[in-house]
Amino acid sequence: MSWLETFRAGIEAVRAHRLRSLLTMLGIVIGISSVILTVGLGQGAQDEVKDQISALGSNLLIVSPGSSTSSSGVRGGFGSASTLTLQDATAMADRYVVPDAAKVAPTTSGSTSLTAGETNWTTSVVGTTTAWLDVRARALSSGRFFTAQEVEQAADVVVLGSDTASELFSFGSPVGQTVTVDGTPMSVIGVLASSGSSSTGSSEDDQAVMPIGTAKQVTGGSGSSVSTIYVEAGSAETLAAAYQEIDALLLNLHGVSAAAADFSISTQDSLVETANATNQTLTVLLGGIAAISLLVGGIGVMNIMLVSVTERVREIGLRKALGATPKVIRRQFLVEASVLGLAGGVVGVLIGTVGAQVLPPLIDQPVSVSVVATLAAIGTALALGIGFGVYPASRAARLTPIDALRSE
Repeated sequence: MSWLETFRAGIEAVRAHRLRSLLTMLGIVIGISSVILTVGLGQGAQDEVKDQISALGSNLLIVSPGSSTSSSGVRGGFGSASTLTLQDATAMADRYVVPDAAKVAPTTSGSTSLTAGETNWTTSVVGTTTAWLDVRARALSSGRFFTAQEVEQAADVVVLGSDTASELFSFGSPVGQTVTVDGTPMSVIGVLASSGSSSTGSSEDDQAVMPIGTAKQVTGGSGSSVSTIYVEAGSAETLAAAYQEIDALLLNLHGVSAAAADFSISTQDSLVETANATNQTLTVLLGGIAAISLLVGGIGVMNIMLVSVTERVREIGLRKALGATPKVIRRQFLVEASVLGLAGGVVGVLIGTVGAQVLPPLIDQPVSVSVVATLAAIGTALALGIGFGVYPASRAARLTPIDALRSE
């Protein structure tokens, strides 16, 4: 019996019992579609994290202040102190001191209310320098960014985030309009393009960016302290070198040891690793549940194949009496099990792919279906069919012709 004839016989045997075959495949279909969606959700979450981190800027180092301690001994968290200054940022921007830092953007932040005509909106205020736009990898949808002269003079100019601009101005272009910030009239000179992500708890598109001196005036800040310093390394290869150079510089400027550092430096890699570690844990957990479904589906294939062997004892005996070898009998039943597994895998992949298109708008979470995961799922389904079909096929092959023909 050739392989082609074996495949034809196997397919015919599956088609002869359509309902039973469909119910047998159901477990594999559910398991495979669950695996596709589980892996897709995990991959989608990781891709979303990478996009959010990338929105911070390329090759970025984020320098934050250390913790503070109140007079009563209560210690604040990291970032609660005022240990970073404009002088620190100026030193980082010195190419002789930190040769691997391409651009440096110190920032100060706060929250205040903006008024345009009869409309008001409370948003976060970011005070910074001209390097901020490039370091944070942001772009303008209209207008311009402020100049170095405007930063030096603490000019009353502001660049609005896309969401902030839409809240304050319903009609017409915001550029050239005037907003009042804490009683100070300011000219809107530009609107930021939407970043489409939020790297912190607040929206990146809901903010007002202005020269750092201007921001200190409207938020009541004083002195030269800053809340964060963003540093763009020259390239991904020099990111580690820039990290070490900045660390050594700040330890020297602040006169502290590494153990008592009053600042912290974080990188995009550390943020990505932390977020992905959580996503991977959830993916493994959900994947384990999906694997149980696959196991149940495989047991269903074995159960049905054992029933099929029992029902077709006389057929097996007749084939053997006509010269069919145990190898041919074993191959026939393995083909039937493989067809059930493969068909279940293909249907499961189709359902999983459709689910990956339908679910994102419903759960507000991206689902990424990779070609590798799809092929692996189909291969797993085929392997399940073969693996759980081995015992029934071997049992059929061991039947002797006389015993098989004698059975009722």
